[in-house]
Amino acid sequence: MDNASNGSEKAKDAQIYEDVDGIAAAVASGEISEALVVAEGEERTTWFVWLLVACASISGLLFGYDTGVISGALVTIGGDLGPAELSSGQKVRSFKELITSATTLGALIGGLVAGMLSDFLGRRPVLGIADIIFIGGAIGQAVCHTVWSMIGCRFLIGIGVGVAACVAPLYIQELSPTRLRGRMVVVNVVMITGGQVVAYGIDAAFENTHGGWRWMVGLGAVPAALQALFLFFLPESPRIMIRRNQYDAAHATMTKIYSHATPEQVDLKVRSLAAAVKQSVEITNSTTFFQRLRLILTDPINRRALIVGCGMQAFQQLCGFNTLMYYSATLFKEIGFDQPTAVGLIVSGTNFIFTLIALKYIDIIGRRKIMLWSAPGMIIGLVLASVAFHFLTRKTGGDLVDGTQYSTTWSAIVLLAMIFYVASYATGLGNVPWQQGELFGLEVRGIGTSLATTTNWAGNLLIGATYLSLMDRITPAGAFGFYAGLCLLGWLFCIFCFPETAGLSLEEVRLIFRHGFGIDESERLREEKRALRVAEKQSRAKGAEKA
Repeated sequence: MDNASNGSEKAKDAQIYEDVDGIAAAVASGEISEALVVAEGEERTTWFVWLLVACASISGLLFGYDTGVISGALVTIGGDLGPAELSSGQKVRSFKELITSATTLGALIGGLVAGMLSDFLGRRPVLGIADIIFIGGAIGQAVCHTVWSMIGCRFLIGIGVGVAACVAPLYIQELSPTRLRGRMVVVNVVMITGGQVVAYGIDAAFENTHGGWRWMVGLGAVPAALQALFLFFLPESPRIMIRRNQYDAAHATMTKIYSHATPEQVDLKVRSLAAAVKQSVEITNSTTFFQRLRLILTDPINRRALIVGCGMQAFQQLCGFNTLMYYSATLFKEIGFDQPTAVGLIVSGTNFIFTLIALKYIDIIGRRKIMLWSAPGMIIGLVLASVAFHFLTRKTGGDLVDGTQYSTTWSAIVLLAMIFYVASYATGLGNVPWQQGELFGLEVRGIGTSLATTTNWAGNLLIGATYLSLMDRITPAGAFGFYAGLCLLGWLFCIFCFPETAGLSLEEVRLIFRHGFGIDESERLREEKRALRVAEKQSRAKGAEKA
């Protein structure tokens, strides 16, 4: 029985190899891809895909929680980590910058390593490593008693955040149907913003509890432990399986992803995917890691994809959004709000709600249009905040001074401007850059996502480490005006360099960078695909009529 089964499996693999060789040329020329194989019901998300995405998106929840919880913790730590070490306002401010910068530095290192490591170990094991790091960092923070041990644990948490931020969207993209890929990645971003909302809620709950900040940071271990358990039951990415010659396992996973498709349609999807992966495997097997690193920098197609991926991640951070996540409670306290953590919860709640809007429309409207429409809203919000801060702080020489009674009207306008800015950010820039994995071919996808994620955290480190100093040097009005100028530059980058990738398979996206940044080429390819789908539907309708 076992011999017969083994013979059947070998015959199936041989058949796949024959089909792969026949399809490979068509894939290389862009004539066929896994996305062009129409499967019954593929526009519907199956329970299996939702389950996979929900479990993988716990990484997003951890990301959001651990970046959001520190805002409330910084307000309530007080002298718990040593009053002698935090005896002056300047030392407290330096501590806050160090603690946020340590997290970001860890994330930068984690993001740099994660994508490349996932190419060797697989996406799923690397997510498990991130969970172990999260658990250790959360428990370490909860029991630490010195400033430097807290900073060290935040650095450890940062490594976990960087790994999760890089690999979770990549894992989800490779498991999702092409037409729903953007939406599925946005689920991870929804979980990030949801994690921030939960963090602010936990912060508010423990705000007046002695030592409550320890509960705030320690509870981050719970979702990490749950995901570590769930990962034992999740499959590896089908592309990684095929690269390892595990065709039966890949076929079984694809059958569950396209549960409404016929066996023939699933077979063709697996074969066309195998053909595309086969080309990447050949490149991977014939090159070293450093040759592939050089390839992503020297090959024009890969280089353009890298510029877009890194450019969008830089835009996401240099717009200044994460300063609100780190310092919102501190900022709202300084301008006169009695419940700064609760006000911060309003901001994070806005982020969560408008991310849900992106979840609905990112695959319908498209990544490029969402960016072109939402970025001006960010600019308007920041300019309004800059103007409000100017008039708010006129009596204190442009600076925010603790204990000063500021105008409630201008304080309210600052809050309104922040809500408008966050709503615009969440609709577009908060989501779109994390579609970065779709820009790169499989052979350099891990390297490309690592470099793009590293750019994100490098920008985060720069903004987080300079925000308070910037507020001191050029005043709050100048700081927010400066961020508005950076947003304007980012919008111009989107106009001239960011192509539309919605509706294109992971293998097809590479084609649009052959002759430039692909603004027009992507639209042409999407129009061709729409025409092919219409023709396919008409053909099916005629066949049904004849039957």
